[in-house]
Amino acid sequence: MSRAIHPAPLRRGTAAACAALLFVALASGTATGADPTPSPSPTPTASTPPPSGDTGLGGLDPRITAIMRKPDYRNAQWGLLQTDPDDGRVVHSLFPEQFFIPGSTAKLISVSGPWHTLGADHRFVTPLYAVGERDGATLTGDLDLVAQGDLTMGGRTRPDGTVAYTDLDHTYANDFPGATLTPENPLAGIDQLARQVRDSGITRVDGDVIVDSRLFLPDPELVPTPTPLIINDNLIDLMTTPGNRPGADARLDWRPKVAPYEVTSAVKTVAAGKPTAITVTATDGGTRIRLTGTIAAGSEPLLRTSPIGDPAAFGRVALIEALERTGVHVTADPSGANPAGRLPRDYDGRPRVAAYTSPPYAQYAKLILKVSHNLGANLGICLLAGTAHSNQCPAGFPVLADFLDQAGVDREQAQLMDGRGGNPADRATPQVLVQMLAYWQRTPDARLFREALPILGVDGLLAENCRGCPARGKVFAKTGAAVGGDALNDRLAVGAITIAGYLDKGGGRYDTFYAGVNGASTPGADPTEVLTIANDLAMIAAYLQESSSP
Repeated sequence: MSRAIHPAPLRRGTAAACAALLFVALASGTATGADPTPSPSPTPTASTPPPSGDTGLGGLDPRITAIMRKPDYRNAQWGLLQTDPDDGRVVHSLFPEQFFIPGSTAKLISVSGPWHTLGADHRFVTPLYAVGERDGATLTGDLDLVAQGDLTMGGRTRPDGTVAYTDLDHTYANDFPGATLTPENPLAGIDQLARQVRDSGITRVDGDVIVDSRLFLPDPELVPTPTPLIINDNLIDLMTTPGNRPGADARLDWRPKVAPYEVTSAVKTVAAGKPTAITVTATDGGTRIRLTGTIAAGSEPLLRTSPIGDPAAFGRVALIEALERTGVHVTADPSGANPAGRLPRDYDGRPRVAAYTSPPYAQYAKLILKVSHNLGANLGICLLAGTAHSNQCPAGFPVLADFLDQAGVDREQAQLMDGRGGNPADRATPQVLVQMLAYWQRTPDARLFREALPILGVDGLLAENCRGCPARGKVFAKTGAAVGGDALNDRLAVGAITIAGYLDKGGGRYDTFYAGVNGASTPGADPTEVLTIANDLAMIAAYLQESSSP
């Protein structure tokens, strides 16, 4: 009897998460890395036909050829491109101008646009204006927070000004076990604004606090949908820890704690080895969150998230509460919607009483690329629209197109409907991604961009791959995937697993490369089976780095 699967949940959960790529090891211990020192794969037999479209695979490491010729890939299509940065010479090539599903390798393009247009050193300054009349310590009027599209609002900023991340980000907590939180306070930027208001001498606001979100309109075609004000990635973090014994209530902690959000848990501890299964439900616009299910005794804490339904209203309440904590009383009722109808036309002549300044954009780009941060990648499109003086996020795509033209990247070899690489229409050729990578090598930010990518065996979504390989630390690459359910065959349909970046060949030479497979499938419906394919791509990158050029 075949196993039953539920294709809709598979598509919703797996496809959303796999746009980042399943290269990272699961907490259950299913590592994606191969043996610490990979042994050569068997040489293909003479009866095995070479991949069609071979246009330059002479001298290719036989371990790579063996991977491509596995029976598991008999219906799949491979793409490969490796170039020498010094003269653009093609080292290896397989279907370099054919469209492939890019997954999150599309972020190489969507992050490059804002990086170039805004600048690596660009900082987002989010101002808070006093709108009304001030009499000593009392403001009769409103405090207006003008959102600027700051991705983290201080919620990940370390004391040294860098942006914190974990190898498996909390934005993937509902899809993969093992996602963890950074220790930073997600309300740090809001708290800083409140302290500045108090330092300005204001201790009472006879009026309201309003979030001005007119920078751009949320575009539902971009999933997840960026908003001008983002706190904690527009998520509530829910951390469940097993109780001391089977049958005991599980312990729950959550953040950021902002009214009117209320979180309750009915999760019970079960015996060690029993299933951990936690369901999160949200009502009343997402403000009432309840967790149910079980967690095994002795297991690691399990992180889940729930979306913030109205980020502007959430930010308003968060700021009112922060002001109260610092000794600034606001007379308005903090509950309810954000009263955007009270906003002035502009802020000319209005005193700025506080401002939060972000880390440089290069730090945000590093976050997006290291953990495949989908919200941040989509946000970049909306930020590009702002540089064209538009509040419509789709206006960012012509700005991105102009940048690609200037960069010498053939944009007709890419088609994008979002920034994350998760839209069904998204396509990219190996050549366009290699061109994008080659562009950065000609700029002063070459090293900064290269080191913003996941590093094989070191960090990001490649942290657990090839940790004992000779190539460890010598492959800098963005990963990508698109995976859904195949109910007909009781398995997973792997639309794409891809990887693209730089190979440290020594002596200051960094070859650009792309490797990807479209149209693969897993033996069964277990999502961990995708890890085998993901590992094959990581190992191809490692073998390319280890191999001498033909």
